[in-house]
Amino acid sequence: MSPPTPRRRRALPVLTAALAALLCGLAPPAAADDGPPDWTARPAGGTDRDARPYVYLEGTPGTVLQDRLTVTNSGRAPLTVRLRGDGRAGDWIRFAEDTVTVPARTRADVPLALTVPHDAVPGDTSGEAVATGGGEEIRVPVRIRTVGPTLAALGVEDVEVSGGTIRYALVNRGNAMLRPRLAVRAEGVFGTLLDRPERPLPLELAPGRRVERTEPWPDAPALDAVTVRLRVTASGGARDEAEASATYLPVAPAIGGGLLVLGGLAALASGAYRRWRTGRAGPQPPPDAGPAVQPEPPEQAQLPVATEPLLKAGVKT
Repeated sequence: MSPPTPRRRRALPVLTAALAALLCGLAPPAAADDGPPDWTARPAGGTDRDARPYVYLEGTPGTVLQDRLTVTNSGRAPLTVRLRGDGRAGDWIRFAEDTVTVPARTRADVPLALTVPHDAVPGDTSGEAVATGGGEEIRVPVRIRTVGPTLAALGVEDVEVSGGTIRYALVNRGNAMLRPRLAVRAEGVFGTLLDRPERPLPLELAPGRRVERTEPWPDAPALDAVTVRLRVTASGGARDEAEASATYLPVAPAIGGGLLVLGGLAALASGAYRRWRTGRAGPQPPPDAGPAVQPEPPEQAQLPVATEPLLKAGVKT
C-alpha cells in the first residue's frame, strides 16, 4: 500500500471531525442530574427574600376567605400543575382552577377561597395547599384562625410507671392550639425520689388531638413504694394533674423469699401428715370384747343351796 499523499493527510483530520460530530448527533442526550424542581409554589405577594412562609386566614364561622397561590415556571417548557387541599382544613380550600398550565419562564397567580364551616369551633386549624407537576410535589402550609371565644383545656391521663419509664397521654380538650409544659415529681416511703421542674415539651397540640408520650427515669429505685405525679400546663390557663403508683422489688430476693415460704409450708404439711398417720396406727380395743364372767340373775342367786334336794323329792316347804 502506497503512503498517503499530502492532500490525503490534510483531509484525514477533517473527515475524523465530521465523523465525531455525526456520532454525537446520533447519540441520545445524557440524563439530567436530579436536582431541585425548576418550578415553585408559594403564597402570593412579596419577593423570594420576603415571601410569606404560609397562607394565613382569619374569620368567623360561615365566612369565605380569599388568597392567592403563586406558581412560577422557570423551565424552558410549559408546565401543568394540579392543585388541591389537604390536612384538617383541606376540605375548606377551593381553587379557581384545579389544573393550571404555566408557560415557560412565566408566573401564574391562582386564586383560592377558603370557607369556614358554620359549625367551626373558634380557635386555630391548619391545612395545606398541594401543587403537583413535573414529577414533583410542593406543599404550602395554610393556617386558619376561627374568630370567637377560645377555650384552652389540657388533660393528662393514662399515667403508668414501669421500671425506668413513665408513660402518659396528653389530650387537647379545648379549641386553641396548645404548647404543653410538664413537671414530674415522685415520692417514696422515705421521701422525694424525683423532682423535675416544669419545662416545655417539643410538640404543638392541636384541638382534639391526643398524644402518647414517655418520660425516662433511669435512676428509679430498686426497692420502694412510689407515687408519681405529673402536672401539665399551657397558655390560657390550661392545667391538669394525674398520678400513678408502683412498687419496686428486687427480683432475686423476691424469688428467694418465695422459695423460703413454700419450703416452710411444705414442712408444716409433712409434720401434720406424720402425726395423723401415727394416730391411726395406735392399739384399738376388739370390737366384741366384754367381761369374762357374767353375773347370775338375782332370782337364782337368792335360792339356798339346801333346798335343791327337796325340790327334786317333791317335798313342800
